[in-house]
Amino acid sequence: MKNNLPPHINQNDKVILFDGVCKLCNVWSNFIIRFDKNHTFKLASVQSKEGAEILAHFNYPIDTFETMLVIHNNQSYEKTDAFFFVIKHLGLPWKLLLIFKIIPKPIRNWIYDRIALNRYKIFGKYDYCTLPTPDHNKRFLDGK
Repeated sequence: MKNNLPPHINQNDKVILFDGVCKLCNVWSNFIIRFDKNHTFKLASVQSKEGAEILAHFNYPIDTFETMLVIHNNQSYEKTDAFFFVIKHLGLPWKLLLIFKIIPKPIRNWIYDRIALNRYKIFGKYDYCTLPTPDHNKRFLDGK
């Protein structure tokens, strides 16, 4: 079964790919580290070697990043589907946000796209990809 999986991902892994230079995306990854008490998710920046190889596996561009991706087994979730996948696995109280799935997907994704396409203007951008602190390092794909 490993042959069908994306690179660097094991069976049943749940991996969040995020833009490592985006300040909003870094807030999101820190939120995951803080509230994912069961260590359900692993993280990888899209600028990392691992992130780029996973993006390529799913035929996403490796030089422009317009969505967060969540990878589980050999399936990728993007935009609001990715957000709701994460929220579902974080448990309460975060799981209550699933109520917003009642909003039709095209509308949800349109809102997501407006934020994603303007995230650098609204929230800012790092000149470099931030690195995890030693205590968070094991939460990242390339962590030990």
